[in-house]
Formats: sequence, structure tokens, C-alpha cells
Amino acid sequence: MTEFFVEYGLFLLKAITIVAAIVVVIGTAAAAGKRASHHEGLEIESLNKKYQLLAAALKQAVMKKADWKAEVKATKERDKAEAKSGEKRPRAFVIDFKGDLKASAVPSLREEVSAVLEVATADDQIIVRLENHGGVVHEHGLAASQLVRIRDRGIPLIVAVDKVAASGGYLMACVANKIVAAPFAILGSIGVIAQLPNFNRLMDSHGIDFEQITAGKYKRNVTIFGKNTDEDRARLKEELEEVHGLFKGAVSRYRPDLDLDKIATGEHWYGTRAMELGLVDEIRTSDELLAELAKDRDLYRVAYKIRQPLQKRLMANLDGALDKVDNFNWQRRFESRLPR
Repeated sequence: MTEFFVEYGLFLLKAITIVAAIVVVIGTAAAAGKRASHHEGLEIESLNKKYQLLAAALKQAVMKKADWKAEVKATKERDKAEAKSGEKRPRAFVIDFKGDLKASAVPSLREEVSAVLEVATADDQIIVRLENHGGVVHEHGLAASQLVRIRDRGIPLIVAVDKVAASGGYLMACVANKIVAAPFAILGSIGVIAQLPNFNRLMDSHGIDFEQITAGKYKRNVTIFGKNTDEDRARLKEELEEVHGLFKGAVSRYRPDLDLDKIATGEHWYGTRAMELGLVDEIRTSDELLAELAKDRDLYRVAYKIRQPLQKRLMANLDGALDKVDNFNWQRRFESRLPR
């Protein structure tokens, strides 16, 4: 009897712990939602000022007091002279896009692009710092279409890739007038994949029937519960080839000099090799790019923050977990190619 109560007590303690953890997660998400509710909208940051403040903080720490005072005086005089001249410098607008399987940053991207297009001229530039390993086809197609809006307006578009622009990520990147990438950034993966488990034999062994009624011959082909036929697989293969053709067509439109037979194989390459193949125009990090542009242009980082309701934030956490699994698979694949 004592053993029973001990086991029951342990079970009850575990249950209480789980419930408490769920309450904490929901409470934290709700509190975060309240804090974020007043911050929805467009955010603009002057990157020139940011760089100047960082440099000033370091100079103040390392320079002698007299030298620092002279530096401050010289800076003020230079700023006054620039203000009096009335000379306007060209601008560069910086947009960050971090992708996931569903390209869930698209709603922010479309607002950011719309805002910038209301202000930017052909003398300006738009830089997209892109990190995206791909995912759902139509979502990433929409993301690429947002960048096409910039290209169609005749405003120079640069995509900077520090880590990865693969599959749907490269579909976005190829739209740019110029692609710059870090030496070990991952690019390419111009291919399409569909994979799913099939539980038909497992269900059949347990006497579970699966019924699927459709109207239209090709409403559904390959399924995870029913028995798949060679005809089903052939039809899915046709659909994948069709999407692959659209993918290659988009890449060919914006980078016509690429050898599609060589690069549209689903393979990926690191930055230096990608440049040799024509997937990239220049090897440099986004930091190097922006530092160079800041000498002659006024840089503005533009970000649109969207407040998500609690349900969407909780679902986003689940999607984030799935993305982490997908990222882990990518990492394992790439790490296996590195020398030990």
C-alpha cells in the first residue's frame, strides 16, 4: 500500500509540474503580447549614426582626454559644414529577411518593401540581408515576388548572404541586380523535393481501414495513410518537375548567363565555389558591404513589426521547433563535408 501511495505521489507531482510549465509558457507569451502591442509598425534606424556612436565610444575609451576633445570638436565642425552645404547624399535602405519553412516573415517584408518604394528613387539602393534555407514553394514564391517589385521599379537591389540562401532562399536571391555572399555561405539547391511517411502497412496490420473520397482524378495522389500506386507516384513526380521548371525559369530570367544544366541539380555550394559557377557576383560579408556604402550613402535599416495574437505566437513556437529540426539536418549534412 505504501508503494502505491509513493508511486501515486510521484505521478501527481509530475502532472502538477507539467501543468505549471504550460501555465508559465502561456503566461509568458501573453505578457510578451501585451508588451509588443504598443510597438507594431515601421521602425527606422540610421546605421550611419549607429556606426558613428560605436566608433565614438571606442575612441573615447582609448584616446587621451585632450585628443578626444579635439576629435569631438572636429566632428561638430564637420557636421555643421555638411548641414550648411545642403548637399544630399544618396541613400541605401536595408531590409533583413530571416526565412523559415513557411516564409513567415513575408507579411513584414511586403510592408517594408511598400514603405521603401514610396521613398526610394533610382539613385538609391536597397540591400536585403537574406538568411533562408527554403521551404514551402508558394510562400517563398511570394517572398521572391516582393523583391521583384523593387527590381521592376528600377531601383538597384543587392542581396547579401552571410549564411545561407538555398532552394526558396536562392529563388529570392536571384532576383537581385547583385548578389554578395560570405566565403562559406551556402547557396544553390535549385531543386524540389517532396517526402512523407506512409503508414498503410502499419494500419493494415492492426486492422485499421482508411477511406478517402475525392472528386477529380488528380485531387489527391500520394497519401500517408492509403496505399500508393505507381500512377500516384508518377503524377507527383510530374508535379515536382513542373515546379522545378518554374524555379529554373525564374533563375534564368534574372541570371540568364547561368548554365542551368550544371547548377539546377539540387546541389548546393559554398560562396567561393558559387561565385565560380555564377550564382554569386562578389565575395564579401554584409558588414563589409554596409561599411563601404556608409562612406558615400546614408544607410537606413527598415523593419516592420507585426503584433501576433497569442494563438499564432504559440503556433510560431511549434513551427520554430520544426525549423530547428530542419536546420539541424542541414547542419549535419554540411558538417559531414568539413575536414576533421
